[in-house]
Amino acid sequence: MKNIVILGGGISGIVTANKLRRKLSTDWKIILIERNPVHSFAPSFLWVMTGNREESRIRTDLKNLLVSGIELIIAEVKAINVSLKHIEINNKKIYYDYLIIALGSELAPEVIPGVDSYASTFYTLEGVVKLREKLKSFQEGNVAIVVCSLPYKCPGAPHEGALLISHYFEKKNMQDRVSINLYTPETQPMPVAGPELGKAIENRINSKGINFHPLYKLISVDSEKKQLKFENQETISYDLLIVIPPHRSPSVVRESGLTDESGWIPADMHTLETKHKNVFAIGDVTSIILPGSWNPNKPINLPKAGVFAHAQAITVSEIITSRILGRESKESFCANGFCMIEAGEDLAGFAYGNFYATPHPNLKMKHLGKLWHYGKILFEKWWLLPNSPTHFFYSTILQLGMKLLRIQIKL
Repeated sequence: MKNIVILGGGISGIVTANKLRRKLSTDWKIILIERNPVHSFAPSFLWVMTGNREESRIRTDLKNLLVSGIELIIAEVKAINVSLKHIEINNKKIYYDYLIIALGSELAPEVIPGVDSYASTFYTLEGVVKLREKLKSFQEGNVAIVVCSLPYKCPGAPHEGALLISHYFEKKNMQDRVSINLYTPETQPMPVAGPELGKAIENRINSKGINFHPLYKLISVDSEKKQLKFENQETISYDLLIVIPPHRSPSVVRESGLTDESGWIPADMHTLETKHKNVFAIGDVTSIILPGSWNPNKPINLPKAGVFAHAQAITVSEIITSRILGRESKESFCANGFCMIEAGEDLAGFAYGNFYATPHPNLKMKHLGKLWHYGKILFEKWWLLPNSPTHFFYSTILQLGMKLLRIQIKL
């Protein structure tokens, strides 16, 4: 028996494991290694923050999301040895014929002094539950939402978070007592999307009374004085601090020799294969430089987003299946992506396009509408209930929704 080992049980790891198991005979063992036995659906964290979801509704046992015939090992990966082709867990070595690294990114708030000791976040389930309680008791003052550093996953999340918090206080008739400020080291919202889309998002933010502050690089936080220190900027006072913490690749990845100077794993932009044959990296752990850029002198990277992790998983599963079955693979990751951007009031925007386009990514944005919001809800239910009696119903509706989506994109 030969082994295909998948590291990480997030979106990309789950999709890859399920696709491979459905396509390959039992001569091939599919092994998924993940340290957390419970899967939390991260796209719904913001709804937990606003009280529209209980955390129990967006969590499920990881095994419930996997098809039968996959060996799930709940353990932390201690080492990746690509020269000897094995993984180490709990003083045990697991050898592989194919390896897919889908370990995502880890949050490192301690990198910036003062952040780890106090700040709230909506980037973890634990953090968003605590933030929900802080919002409930918040009476007045400055809510500061701060992007600590680049890159970070889900580029639309800071703006979604600001808009949903604004709507949260509007419903409580507190908008005159609460100031919301969004600080980021970026030049605009979602710079990879270009100036037109960035301006559209900024206009929506400004229309809700949210103050957007680009080119603010956080240096430190003084939690006692409740002050933020930015590089080459004035010191800012706050009453509630919400951060998008620094991101980095997991330590086991950084110690594997697979990363480059960026700290992430470089992978082929079309096949997701690393410099080692039959070793693939997908999802947030990768570093893929886009062929086009808005500034010719400043290359940009593919955003770390679930839509790309999902698509990369499909690509890699097809490539591996073709190699095993001895047939030519024409599968290629094309970096077509989309994002539903929550805007409050049960509205969402829809951005989509080709991130591999030249001379720069070619993206467009549809007008705000309830359709995009309910589409996101539908995907949540489809993802979390794969083995329920209602899954076929959600799957049918989702397929119909995707057809309508393609029609909308063409209009």
